[in-house]
Amino acid sequence: MSRKKDTKGSENNNGNTEKEKLQKKESTELMTEGSVWKCILFFSVPLILGNLLQQMYNTVDSIIVGNCVGDSALAAVGSSSSLIYLLIAFSQGASVGAGIVVSQYLGAKDKENIEAAVHTALAVSVLLGAVLTAAGIFFTPQLLIWMRTPEDVMKESVLYLKIYSGGLIFNIIYNMAAGILNAVGNSKRSLLYLAIASAVNIALDFILIPGLQMGVAGAAIATDCSQAVSCILSLAFLMRVQADYRVSLKKIRFKKAMVIKIVKIGLPAGIQNMVISLSNVIMQSGINGFGKKAMAGFGAYMKIDGFNILPVLSFSMAATTFVGQNFGAGSTERMKKGMKATLIMGLVYTAVTGVLLLIFAPQIVGLFNKDPRVIEYGVLATRYFCPFYFILSILHGLAGTVRGTGKTIPPMVILLVSLCVFRIAAMKIIVPHFDVIDSIYILYPISWAIGAVLMILYTWKGKWHDAW
Repeated sequence: MSRKKDTKGSENNNGNTEKEKLQKKESTELMTEGSVWKCILFFSVPLILGNLLQQMYNTVDSIIVGNCVGDSALAAVGSSSSLIYLLIAFSQGASVGAGIVVSQYLGAKDKENIEAAVHTALAVSVLLGAVLTAAGIFFTPQLLIWMRTPEDVMKESVLYLKIYSGGLIFNIIYNMAAGILNAVGNSKRSLLYLAIASAVNIALDFILIPGLQMGVAGAAIATDCSQAVSCILSLAFLMRVQADYRVSLKKIRFKKAMVIKIVKIGLPAGIQNMVISLSNVIMQSGINGFGKKAMAGFGAYMKIDGFNILPVLSFSMAATTFVGQNFGAGSTERMKKGMKATLIMGLVYTAVTGVLLLIFAPQIVGLFNKDPRVIEYGVLATRYFCPFYFILSILHGLAGTVRGTGKTIPPMVILLVSLCVFRIAAMKIIVPHFDVIDSIYILYPISWAIGAVLMILYTWKGKWHDAW
């Protein structure tokens, strides 16, 4: 009797072991073997779809606000975007650093350090989330004044940004959790949770804005609630997954050595994001000087812009994860092939979407607001941006590849010089001599071209080859 029971227990244990192995395999996608193109494409597609979903619900916010509340409200929501990116920029850099560290340990099959990196990364995100939420709530009015926000838009801008900032902690923790999932190759989970969050956001948009007449406050509350949903779902998965990166709440703490490693790799990306976001705030302040219709038109286009920029950044992240895992595994040749595949995918995508946006620009911008002047400003932006997105895909594709080896400082310097120093200098020296909005729009593709040339030169001649 006793022996039979033991045998049955052994069979159950074996069954459980096999089940756990299967769950672990499904939850972790190693990109150190198999087709390079398949690995990067299958990893990128959920990332792209997830980012597009996120952009879609932000766009729906603006469409509903622009049509149900008016161009002042649309201007308030649109002009707040650059400030929001500034607030979360450093935390995004931290998630990049954590993702690179986790992917490299995963490639090296170092279970102990995978666990340490994951729990330390989440501790960092909680701290950053709390600090940035408080900063966003308390410093919103001063930041908007500094951006030359027009008086007739100020009240709604302050209201929107303060409420939005209240949910920043959910955004930042989710970004870190998604960074961990992406680092282990499980980008499908990020897509699933963003899909659910998007549905929540859009439903709340219709309930709160036209339904309860809450205006920009309703848009901000809808976004906060959707970010809370994606944050909770991603953490819940990390706490139950049968894999080396499983999270235990009691283990979330700062481990000095791991904090130093994450910061060392992530700090350059964080600084880069913050300074570039700062330059975008300065660019937005220039747009604001042309009045609320220019703000509304440019804000509408920035929502459309995300459908090009975010997939480009997804390909860049795919390159970082792919190279990170293969760098950890010592697979030099696959790293080179991954870089080429990423560049080709980015070029094809931006060529197709750029043409489509150019053709249908008036109709797409018109979804946000029917005012002819608002549409005119938005369509003008497409003429300066869309033909040149392919340059941006080269810049970010190469930058993502280099970051995967842990060398994050060179891409940071190149992006700061091109997307920040050049833009700020041009805004101060050149733009004041031309009283047309075109003088601001054209700075974007010129800065992309400068960055792409510098990144190509570094990839070709730089010392990062030593990592290979």
